Amino acid sequence: MERKLNAELWDKMHYLFRDFNDRMVHVELHYDFEIDIEALKTVLICFFEKAPVLHSSFKDNHVSPYWIVKPYTIEDVLTVAYPDDLEKAVDDFLTQYIPPDSDLQMKVAVFFKDGTSTLCVVENHMCMDGGDFKYFMKALCENYNAYVEKGISPIELREGTRSYEAVYEDFSKTEQRMARNLYKNVCAKDEHKFPLTPDSIRDRSFIAKRKISAETFDKIRAAGKKHGATVNDMLLTAYFYSLYELAGYDPSDSVTISCAIDLRRHIKDVSDEGLTNHTAFMQCNIPERGRDIFETLQYAVQSSQKFKHDKFMGLYGLPLLKLGYSILPHAASEEIIKIGYSNPLLAMSNIGILESDKLALQGHEPTDGFMTGAVKYKPYALLSVTSLRKELTISMCVRGNDEDRAIVERFFDLMEKSIGLLIGE
Repeated sequence: MERKLNAELWDKMHYLFRDFNDRMVHVELHYDFEIDIEALKTVLICFFEKAPVLHSSFKDNHVSPYWIVKPYTIEDVLTVAYPDDLEKAVDDFLTQYIPPDSDLQMKVAVFFKDGTSTLCVVENHMCMDGGDFKYFMKALCENYNAYVEKGISPIELREGTRSYEAVYEDFSKTEQRMARNLYKNVCAKDEHKFPLTPDSIRDRSFIAKRKISAETFDKIRAAGKKHGATVNDMLLTAYFYSLYELAGYDPSDSVTISCAIDLRRHIKDVSDEGLTNHTAFMQCNIPERGRDIFETLQYAVQSSQKFKHDKFMGLYGLPLLKLGYSILPHAASEEIIKIGYSNPLLAMSNIGILESDKLALQGHEPTDGFMTGAVKYKPYALLSVTSLRKELTISMCVRGNDEDRAIVERFFDLMEKSIGLLIGE
């Protein structure tokens, strides 16, 4: 008999996003030794059994979708290879697409080269967001180490509810009633776009990234503190300022960038949570570019502070989505939600710190690595940010062509220039 899992609200919402992106989340970690493959296989098998959504197929029956848990082999999950061209092997693996009706929702690869290992993982955002993906990777490393070094069974992975409703549980009853009635639609309505080429059937997925040194990161943080801004505010400001130049926006135009919010801020203890999504967006708006980048920074800080002072930050619209998916069959619900939902054309996700000590394998911390979000379909664009040992990686995943790649690289040049202005260089 088939085992079924509930399709939670965010599962359905990310399924809806199929028109805007490929929903894949990616991580790449480099190590200066050869990973024990048999140990890694054991950990992955245990984790997949603890989180059955990772080996489930999403079934859209147009009425009430659900997951069907599927059998699998570890060889289906894990690819091991010794490529001559490591960069191409990693790129080909990371830019793959896993359809939601596949039997597996996560793929893992280890590429060996000259005594080193590159660990790559791709997973469907319908299963978990960047916050839980970071947790998954830390748990993977911790369990691998415990198994290799002490022979402890690698089964320490969170289990529990995947429901979005967990965000309400730590509010008082009065606050819960207020939060569950936040029907206000806060979707972005800005028509400003990232200046990519027109969509083409010949476009292919690529991941572009740029490193920002730990020294520069320290300067960003110090300059931000001086101006009452967080590192996120500083990066968001550089994004805004660079876009005006890249896209040729009128300096008097008001522009909005949607920034990801981790809704776990509302959950005191996530230890009973399963792997899931708890991410919403806040619409950061500036009324104009400003006379200089520091005025742009003031606008960005004011916009973000408005959200941060709201006790229910990120919870607006959730009851509306719940209602939309509850009152009609799924196919009709999607059409209704599409009418009221406006997918942001410009977005940023600061995934945050990749803790090198928590990602160590057998005493070897990763020598390099980053995590990034989904491949966006034009005209949508997402800037992802992670840090490893204070070295920032900014990245964009795009379905495009060589000209689009050149445009993204030009944008990264402008980002570095804008950061230089912010830190006084």
